Amino acid sequence: MLETIEICEVRQADASIIWLHGLGASGDDFVPVVEELALPCAVRFVFPHAPRMPVTVNGGYIMPAWYDITSLDIAGVQDESGIRQSQASVEMLIEQEMARGVPSERILLAGFSQGGAVVLQTALRCPQRLGGVMALSTYLPLYASLPMEKTPINAGIPVFMAHGRFDTVIPIEAAEASRSALESEGFAVEWHEYPMAHTVSTEEIADIRRYLMQVLG
Repeated sequence: MLETIEICEVRQADASIIWLHGLGASGDDFVPVVEELALPCAVRFVFPHAPRMPVTVNGGYIMPAWYDITSLDIAGVQDESGIRQSQASVEMLIEQEMARGVPSERILLAGFSQGGAVVLQTALRCPQRLGGVMALSTYLPLYASLPMEKTPINAGIPVFMAHGRFDTVIPIEAAEASRSALESEGFAVEWHEYPMAHTVSTEEIADIRRYLMQVLG
């Protein structure tokens, strides 16, 4: 089980958001967003820490990562075993929230950059009906296997994608291609783009809040 930071202002949450950070960061990265979102419903935020591992594109330097990155070419060879291992770890967190009494359809996955790739990988293949998935400044990994592995129960999952037009880490063209791949598989994508680099903006947080209010009520 991944180590996590949890924020919940009530004794019993009726919804959970599992939010994954990007490469080299930690679960603390998006903790300040909780206050900015100011959600009126009883939500438990779960911010897991990625395990530390060598990352090939960074010279084998050991850092928090959800999977190895062997090339800056997103369309190139991907660390399938690492991606699937992180998927399994997130599935354990989903099961933990369900065991705490949160219905699966009130559980949302969110992730930034590498964390966003993992939540897309997980949500579309999850055997339980989830409430939604937010993919921020990221791309769809292992897209070739999606047609065979997507679960019908999450065919209608509300997908929120947001990206910066000036992102040089994951170019917006990669995100747009991912959106097209999702739409070709029948997923409805709520798309947002902003005049920013590889980061999160105030305008984006406002759009995320609207999305969450719509999904969670």
